[in-house]
Amino acid sequence: MSGVEIRDDRAGGRLEAVAGGEVVGHIEYFVLDSPARALVPVHTIVEPAHEGKGIAGSLARELYALAGRDGVPVAPLCPYVVAWAERHPDEAPAADPALVAAAKEWLRAGR
Repeated sequence: MSGVEIRDDRAGGRLEAVAGGEVVGHIEYFVLDSPARALVPVHTIVEPAHEGKGIAGSLARELYALAGRDGVPVAPLCPYVVAWAERHPDEAPAADPALVAAAKEWLRAGR
């Protein structure tokens, strides 16, 4: 995955993979504040021309690293991130079920 930069657009709720000045993939996420702060990824997209290059995995890895630097857990709702976390328990601590439930409720409430 050489030549790809991962950058956090916190205000836009996106962790982006950028190659050649173009966004080639991203994870959409939000920051849950209650009952505790957490990063909540909801969707992962990689542009078709860039699939199979490890971009989605790099985005998931950086999301967990970002959460670790911020001192907050990840409460994944995105199926890709859930599956990635299950395959990488050394890098992705298990999600707190209460935070996952709160994140689902936050989305249901349309916030």
